[in-house]
Amino acid sequence: MLVACVALVAALAGCSTGSDAVATGGTFEFVSPGGKTAIFYDPPAARGTIGALSGPDLLSEGKTVSVADFPDKVVVVNLWGQWCGPCRAEAPALEKVYEATKDKGVAFLGINVRDPQRDKAQDFVTDNKVGYPSIYDPSMRTLLALGGNFPTSVIPTTLVLDRQHRVAAVYLRSLIAEDLQPIVEKLAEEGKQ
Repeated sequence: MLVACVALVAALAGCSTGSDAVATGGTFEFVSPGGKTAIFYDPPAARGTIGALSGPDLLSEGKTVSVADFPDKVVVVNLWGQWCGPCRAEAPALEKVYEATKDKGVAFLGINVRDPQRDKAQDFVTDNKVGYPSIYDPSMRTLLALGGNFPTSVIPTTLVLDRQHRVAAVYLRSLIAEDLQPIVEKLAEEGKQ
């Protein structure tokens, strides 16, 4: 309950300032400029980082999955719930972009939230043929790694992290492949070694 209240206060405070997100001291501080639902951070020096994001793997009990499992990769982090209509709508688009970019140094990581029944969330992954891992987090505790710096009450939300795991884009809405794939491919090329 406390996390939900903090997220709501952060969301309201962010939307009321009208300024953009800023990175200070390597920390990502979210402010939703003018109620935008797609925010981009360029140049790379303007990007802030998230904390250590990890949690229980949705499909494999006893296993943990983390952003750190994907060093030097662009990481697309998607917050979703099987109860969420827009999440169901965007699942095929996310899978399409995942399949198109996974060989280009891109990883996807879902975070399943507010699903008290693990089996229902697992069914969602199976039914939608989702090929990337998800953290199972019904209480949304893993989102503390985001530092309360963006509204975690918006589901679905997608963060796109560059190869240094700095936040390059935030989407506070359901996505289609044509929205997501260009930014993911650009970031994959940007940090290519």
